[in-house]
Amino acid sequence: MKRTPRQPMRNPLLEATTQRRRAVVAFVLVVLAFVVLGARFAWLQVASFDEFHTRSEANRIKARPIVPARGLIYDRNGRLLADNVPAYRLDAVREDVEDLDDMVARLREVIELSDEDVESFLATARARRRFQPVTIKLRLSEIEVARFAVDRHRFPGVEVVPYLNRRYPFGELFAHVIGYVGRIDAADLERVDASRYSGATHIGKAGIERFYESRLHGQVGVEHIEVNAEGRVLRVVGREQAHAGQDLYLTIDAELQQAVVDAFEGQHGAAVVLDPRNGEVLALASLPSYDPNPFVSGIGRQAYAELLDSPSRPLFNRVLQGGYEPGSTLKPFVALAGLELGLRTPRDTTFSSGAFKLPGHEREYRDWRRGGHGHVDLKEAMAQSVNTYFFQLAVDLGIDRFSQYMARFGFGQPTGIDLLGEASGVLPSQQWKRATRNEVWFPGETVIAGIGQGFWVTTPLQLAQATAMLANGGVQRTPHLLRASQSGFDAPQMMEPVAPPGEPVVSSPAHLAAVAEAMVAVLHGPTGTARNQLAQFDLDYHVAGKTGTAQRITRRTDVALKVDELPFNQRHNALFVGFAPTDAPRVAVMVVVEHGGSGSSVAAPVALRIMDAWLRRNPA
Repeated sequence: MKRTPRQPMRNPLLEATTQRRRAVVAFVLVVLAFVVLGARFAWLQVASFDEFHTRSEANRIKARPIVPARGLIYDRNGRLLADNVPAYRLDAVREDVEDLDDMVARLREVIELSDEDVESFLATARARRRFQPVTIKLRLSEIEVARFAVDRHRFPGVEVVPYLNRRYPFGELFAHVIGYVGRIDAADLERVDASRYSGATHIGKAGIERFYESRLHGQVGVEHIEVNAEGRVLRVVGREQAHAGQDLYLTIDAELQQAVVDAFEGQHGAAVVLDPRNGEVLALASLPSYDPNPFVSGIGRQAYAELLDSPSRPLFNRVLQGGYEPGSTLKPFVALAGLELGLRTPRDTTFSSGAFKLPGHEREYRDWRRGGHGHVDLKEAMAQSVNTYFFQLAVDLGIDRFSQYMARFGFGQPTGIDLLGEASGVLPSQQWKRATRNEVWFPGETVIAGIGQGFWVTTPLQLAQATAMLANGGVQRTPHLLRASQSGFDAPQMMEPVAPPGEPVVSSPAHLAAVAEAMVAVLHGPTGTARNQLAQFDLDYHVAGKTGTAQRITRRTDVALKVDELPFNQRHNALFVGFAPTDAPRVAVMVVVEHGGSGSSVAAPVALRIMDAWLRRNPA
């Protein structure tokens, strides 16, 4: 018989002790769990309250930037040159979009997006901070707004935003003055304070829009809105108002600007009209021009390529950057140098035989009239534009004194106008040639420098400023376009001069008077080169002026060039500078007609039409 194993004896005391130990351990664990949980709650609710409250509020309360209204731009008489019109755009906030590429692909099923729209959006989105809104498309149509509203739930972080779109009512008339605004890109963000442009889509790209961007842009505001889990706006809980940009009043006169364009009658070139008394720019035209409105929403590549490739270069600002030989328009300044430096008196004469030679040289420098002009003093030399008079005077001055005196009138340096991109031109000198070409200066180069040819390069703005100095007693006044600014409903504040006028650069008023008298003879004298142009004008005032014809090619023989038979791009540039009325000048004009052929027959009538358009509307 098998024995049953013996069962161990139960120990109630031991079992009770074990149970008590287990209960204690369990209790301790529970207490520890509650302690940890309580500590965590304390950490979340007390120590980290501010952080998590902010996060919670961020999910519920969104900060939406309020873009300020861009300042308006007016002409001197209050005509609106740059306006804001209501429009809609599509914005996205990067931190609320999981996959930008996927979002764009799905969005193209709802909204028509070009490849350029997509490229611009992706580039800007990666350059901006994740919480800043970035524009996907501007100027949505009403149909596009409606389509997106239906599918809004599919695109978290994307919304339709109303905004003010820039508009230029005069189109191409003021393109080279006002410039335009364009979409902000990565390069723009590098040159501005990005925090000031939160939510903004546009920035000044050219002209007044670019130069006075800080005034026009204004101050961004913030709107705090409450949203639900789907991102729909429930209510506005707070607002920090935006401050609109300043309105600007320019010195430009819209009517005169149109008269300038009309006076050119479709020809290409540039014109600058200044008030010599204060440096105000009354008109500034570079022709042909372009319509800036397409640039606001983003001009297409093909349209932009057509502007860039156009042989007439409509995007090129000829007033600021155009480089022209001044030709005979430089002669008043050369004559003034001779008077001021004691090398000539108004009655001194020079004999013109038709050809000028330097002593010991065989090369001839010709006058425009075969056989010459005979003995001429300052008045006749200016009236008939006698080259020999100025050839000899330039040689007597020498290139060093010549260039130093020309610099007094601002040649070879920017004028300082309130526009970006102004060229310096070239004031020929020994130092300039050695520095740029590493060559010595030759005597013959002094000869042709005396009639504004050779190495000379001037901008229309430089010639206009220098002409204004002849009219105002030799005082250099910086040309400027801003006349006044206005913030909100405050009265417009007149602007201080860009730079205070300096001392006159001419020592004797009598010398200026002699040069002015000679310039009057150009139009009103019996032998003046522009005398025939006055027949078509009924002027009750005198005009002081000087014509110029800057050659594009040089004749190599004694046979005169027949300008009308030359290819158009080889025809001479026609120039004119002048001021009126001579007894109390109120307007100074510079005109260049590209390939116009003759300063007297082409540029002078344009300038006279411009002067008359202004002076008839603005009598003394």
